[in-house]
Amino acid sequence: MFELLGLSLLLAALLTFNSLASLCMAGLWRVAGKATVSWTAESRARLLFSLRTLPSVLAFLVVALLFVPSYLAYEPRYTTETVSFKLGLLAFLSATGIVLSIYRGIATRRATSSLTSDWVRRGKPVQIPGIDIQAYRIEHAFPLMAIVGFLRPRLFIASRVLNILTADEIAAAVAHENGHLAARDNLKRSLLQACRDALLIIPSGRLLDKAWSEASEEAADEKAARLGNGVALDLASALVKIARRIPQGARPTMPAGVFLLGDDETKGIKSRVRRLIALSAAEYRAGTRYEVLNRLLVWTPLTLLLASLTISASSPLLLSRVHFLLERVVFALR
Repeated sequence: MFELLGLSLLLAALLTFNSLASLCMAGLWRVAGKATVSWTAESRARLLFSLRTLPSVLAFLVVALLFVPSYLAYEPRYTTETVSFKLGLLAFLSATGIVLSIYRGIATRRATSSLTSDWVRRGKPVQIPGIDIQAYRIEHAFPLMAIVGFLRPRLFIASRVLNILTADEIAAAVAHENGHLAARDNLKRSLLQACRDALLIIPSGRLLDKAWSEASEEAADEKAARLGNGVALDLASALVKIARRIPQGARPTMPAGVFLLGDDETKGIKSRVRRLIALSAAEYRAGTRYEVLNRLLVWTPLTLLLASLTISASSPLLLSRVHFLLERVVFALR
């Protein structure tokens, strides 16, 4: 019973802390999100990714550094306490979410790998100036240009895209995709999906997921626009041309990847084109003090939290208090 009770408490704690922290982060973004309008899209995307993944990290750290040590140190090995229905239900929901997250991650990985292999087999390698990964020209009904994979990323471009875009527009589109590569957006998207799947009963994370998708596309647009005002206009022109070639109701058949046109969670082509036109008339200045402050705002709380939990884990007094709290939880869930 010692092992079963401990495992049930661990799973229930993971779900509870993750759920509460996710609600808090979503509420924080609803209240304070407008204050980031003046930030660069890169800084906004970085903040959103931290807000979305912090609850899962927080839950894991609290359980690993506080709950597990306190339970092992102070819980009798031959306890008479049992796992109640309420505690068991919380543990079951938590375990189901974790298993679902792992299953969907593996399924998406396999589906993406299978489709990528098919595209590589049917496609033709092409040399695309400005990008250092393998590129393939494929025949596809959807005018796609996408980077697939994060361990061995590849660029796939539909023939119709290469046929309708000028050399400058292709270079601008490649600069946009380089922005996704530099930010490791494919990896981040997979981690966000895992965080979403782990929470079966709290859908609040979807707000942050949508906001991150929009910010990551805008950040890639910004990175391209920094190469010159003309590049921003070329990218806007490329987006318009590709959007006009999309068949009615068509969608790219791709389980995971970053597309030049974005995904279903982004604002759309019109909004991005308007922003690119505005960026073409603006002057970018790198390394401003605001960028440094934004980075500190993102990383300082997590660093302080980790340091606090690590120090707290070595305090016998605190661990005994945590065990007392666990005893009260078990009693309350009877």
